[in-house]
Amino acid sequence: MAPMRRSSSKAMVSSLAVALAAVLCLTAGGNGVAAFNYADALDKALLFFEAQRSGKLPPRPLQRVTWRGDSGLSDGSAAGVDLSGGYYDAGDNVKFGLPMAFTVTMLSWSVLEFMPGAAAGRAAVRWGADYLLKAAAAAPHALYVQVADPNRDHQCWERPEDMDTPRDVYKVTPDMPGSDVAGETAAALAAASLVFRTCDPAYSAKLLQTAQKVFDFADRYRGSYSDSLSSVACPFYCSYSGYHDELLWAAAWLHMATAAAAAPAGNSSSDVYLSYIYSNGHNLGAEQDDFTFSWDDKRVGTKVLLSKAFLQGKGNVDALRVYKAHADTYVCSLVPGAGGSQSSSSQFTPGGLLFKEGDSNMQYVTSTAFLLLAHAKSLAGAGAMVSCGGAAVPASALVAVAKRQVDYILGANPAAMSYMVGFGARYPRHVHHRGASMPSVRDHPARIACDEGFRYLHSSDPDANVLVGAVVGGPDGSDAFTDSRDNFAQTEPSTYTNAPLVGALAFFAAGRHR
Repeated sequence: MAPMRRSSSKAMVSSLAVALAAVLCLTAGGNGVAAFNYADALDKALLFFEAQRSGKLPPRPLQRVTWRGDSGLSDGSAAGVDLSGGYYDAGDNVKFGLPMAFTVTMLSWSVLEFMPGAAAGRAAVRWGADYLLKAAAAAPHALYVQVADPNRDHQCWERPEDMDTPRDVYKVTPDMPGSDVAGETAAALAAASLVFRTCDPAYSAKLLQTAQKVFDFADRYRGSYSDSLSSVACPFYCSYSGYHDELLWAAAWLHMATAAAAAPAGNSSSDVYLSYIYSNGHNLGAEQDDFTFSWDDKRVGTKVLLSKAFLQGKGNVDALRVYKAHADTYVCSLVPGAGGSQSSSSQFTPGGLLFKEGDSNMQYVTSTAFLLLAHAKSLAGAGAMVSCGGAAVPASALVAVAKRQVDYILGANPAAMSYMVGFGARYPRHVHHRGASMPSVRDHPARIACDEGFRYLHSSDPDANVLVGAVVGGPDGSDAFTDSRDNFAQTEPSTYTNAPLVGALAFFAAGRHR
C-alpha cells in the first residue's frame, strides 16, 4: 500500500466521510433511476445459464429457455469418452474448461454466501459440476479441459444445435500439465460440494473426493495448460497469471470443504489443506497485492476467502492475518478517499463504472462487486473494519461501492441503459451470441449452414431470441456503447460475468444494503 500523507485522524475520517457521501449520491444514479427490482434481475441472471447449456436439455419447467435445443450430444465420443453437458462460455460453441470451472466456483460461492436455499442457484451449479465430474473421471491420470478447437469454431456462425465443426477434445496429463485449469477445477468441485453438503450428501461427497484427486494431480504435475495446449488455449483463455494462484485458491476451497465435512465427526482432516496454505502460501502469492479478479487471476479472491477464516478466528490466526491485510489493500484501492495504493479516480468512467480494460470489462465489474460484498459480510459478522492507512473503512462503504456498480449495470448510468439483456425498457438488442442472433430450431427447423450464418452476425436486425439475463461486455472508458454484434468487445456476454453477479444481486434482493 502506498504511504498516506500524515494528518490528524479526525481530518482523515472527515475526508473519508465526504468521499463516501459522494459514493452514496452516485448510487442513486445520475439519471434519476428509481430503486431496481433486484430479485427480478437475479432471476434473469440465473436464466442466462439455461441458455448456455450444452448437452441433452431437461424438460420444462427445468429448461425455461425454450428457444434452445439439444447440442453437443456426441462431445468426446471420438476419443471414447462422454463429455456432453456443461456450458458454452460466451457467444460461441466451445467448452473451455478454465472459464467454465471458474464459473462453477463463483456460482457456488454466490449460493453459499447469499442464497443458500435457492433451488435455481443449485441447479446452475450442478449443471456445470456434473460436467466437471465427467471431465475428471473420463480417463486415468488426465483431466479433459476443452471441447472444440476455437480457431475452427470461429470460422462458422452456427447455432449450437446445428454445429458441424470439429469437436476435438483436449486434456492435460503428467507429461502435458495444466495446474491452472486443474487447480480451478478442484476449486469448483470443492466449492460445489459445500453447496450440496446438506441437501445431497452423497453427491457432495463425490464432488469433494474428486476435487481432492484433481488438486493432487494439479500440485504433483506442475505446469501451465497454456504451454501444453498452445494455440487452442491462447489467445482465447491464456493463463497469463500462471498457475500459482489457482493452487492456493484451490487449497483454500478444499480447506473450507473438508473442514465442513469433518465438523460433524469432530476430526481434523481440514488441517491438511491449512498446512498446505501455511507452508506454500508465500511461494504461491499470499504476499502479492493484485487488483483484478477474474477467470485468470485468483489472487485477490483467495485473500478475501481466507480473510473470512481469519475474521472468524479459525485456524492459525497469525498465519492468516496476511490475507486480511492484502484484502484490505484491494478494498482501499476501490473506495474513494480511502487512500488506496491505486488512484481511484483513474479506475472509474465519468459515469462511475469501474473500468479495467476495453474487452468485456463487465466481467471485472461483477467480480469486484462480489468481492466487496463478500468481504463486507465477513467484516460485519466480526465487527471489523478495513484498515486504509490511518482510516478505518466500515463494511457499509464497501456495500455502497458495490451497489453503485450493480446499479450501473441495471440502468443507473449516463445512457440510462440496462446492460443486462431483457431487464428494463432499454437494453442491448444485438448481442454477439450465435444462438440469440439466429432463428431458433423451433422456428426454423432447417439447418443453417456455417457460412450462411454470418448474415445474422452482420445483420442490423434485433436478436431473433432475447438472451434474457445476459450481461454484455459493456461500455468503454468514456461510458460509450455501440450495440452491434460485430462489436464483440462490448456486446458479448459470458458465464463468468454473470456468475459473481448472481451473488451480488442476491445480496441486494435480500435487502441487506438497507
